[in-house]
Amino acid sequence: MINAEELVDNDFLRQYELKVGEQLMKIEYASQDRKIFLTKLEIPEDIHTQELEEEFLTIVLQHIAELNVSVVPTSPPIAKFIRRHRKYKRMLPVGVRI
Repeated sequence: MINAEELVDNDFLRQYELKVGEQLMKIEYASQDRKIFLTKLEIPEDIHTQELEEEFLTIVLQHIAELNVSVVPTSPPIAKFIRRHRKYKRMLPVGVRI
């Protein structure tokens, strides 16, 4: 289990970061007009599990929901996660379907 309070929004590198041990997971993003485009998911191979990926994406999407902005997933694994978890579809901007 990872700690949601350790999530870092690195504005300079435009990525969300979360450390697991000595490893760094990250999601790169771009912001524009009250939308966040999630462009790339990186989890080191030696710690990557489906459960860890889902937990990380849940933490990041909950953080974005608190910002009250829309999400546009351009990364296939992130889009797949949102398709499987319908509650995050409400975060998509009007007209965007995945």
